[in-house]
Amino acid sequence: MFKFLKRLRGSQSETVINEPEALQEDQALDVQALEVQGQSAHPEDAQAPVLEIVEEIALAPGNSALAETVEEKTAAQVVEVELPKRDLGDGIRSLFGSAVELEDLEEILIRADFGLDTAIEVTEDLRSAANKAGASTDAELRLLLKDQLTKRLTREDSALNLSTGKLPYVFLVVGVNGAGKTTTIGKLSRWLRDGDWSVVLGAADTFRAAAVDQLETWAKRAEAKIVRPEKEGQDPASVAYQTVELAIKEDADIAIIDTAGRLQNKKDLMDELGKIRRAIEKQAQISEVLLVIDATTGQNAMAQAKAFTEVADVTGIVLTKLDGTAKGGILYSLQKELDIPIKLVGVGEGVNDFAFFSAEEFAKGLVAHKKAN
Repeated sequence: MFKFLKRLRGSQSETVINEPEALQEDQALDVQALEVQGQSAHPEDAQAPVLEIVEEIALAPGNSALAETVEEKTAAQVVEVELPKRDLGDGIRSLFGSAVELEDLEEILIRADFGLDTAIEVTEDLRSAANKAGASTDAELRLLLKDQLTKRLTREDSALNLSTGKLPYVFLVVGVNGAGKTTTIGKLSRWLRDGDWSVVLGAADTFRAAAVDQLETWAKRAEAKIVRPEKEGQDPASVAYQTVELAIKEDADIAIIDTAGRLQNKKDLMDELGKIRRAIEKQAQISEVLLVIDATTGQNAMAQAKAFTEVADVTGIVLTKLDGTAKGGILYSLQKELDIPIKLVGVGEGVNDFAFFSAEEFAKGLVAHKKAN
């Protein structure tokens, strides 16, 4: 199981390093600068003009004390932990409704969105391995195929980036509307809370009141704090800024920020995500940019993924609704064509129907001896 670094709770975590005088002076200057511009220095009033002023101040030479102090405060307060186990279970649909037949395998893999080249390679490799091992029974072929798929699906970078110890970790979650971004955030938050992580959510999809309300519902289920926009249409970057600020103030382990799923033109999307990123990075590093993809969209999933990876520095993919499709091979295609790891998967509507991507578990589900749906 992956091990991560989170804040050490209890008396030891209450130790706080005093801020250096230079930092206090810098913060005072920041407030004065905001007031001079006629803007509120309070984070709850932060809007686009404020963020632009803060950005100029933070980028000024010699004004990096805030980030350095945050790092110092968290450096000696972390502990290595494991997250609660979540299994894929029966959520992965089998490719086979009957016995594995080499003559049909290529076509089955193509229908499952593995792609023509991969389907040919896997079939040929399985035939070669079967001949070498003298395997001919259904059980033997399933085992060999499971090993073949596991090998192709395994990556060394599939773990969430929760091991640097630089708290709070900040996750930015992107993807089109309907892919399952908000649900993914809710499930991930519940998972982290079950592991005694402190979580703050940011509702930066400010153009849809329903999205904000949905995230708030998940925040309650996950016992996580949430930063809501003060009004519909509020600058998403200001919500992201306030979310990270609250996470730092509350000594939270992680801040997870929801974003709008509108696919306008690429320039608008890039500008919006860029502004959110700059707002976050004034206070903390971004640990992950997770792209949420709906597995049931098949090849459209690839088109969506390519569009977002062109405008966002995506570090990992979350594939949702895997239980609703027999086209699980899109997962392999996404990893291979985009060279971005699948990090999380969703296999149901329940709060626990969610797990780290495991190549072996996934491959086992694909070749399982059960009726294909």
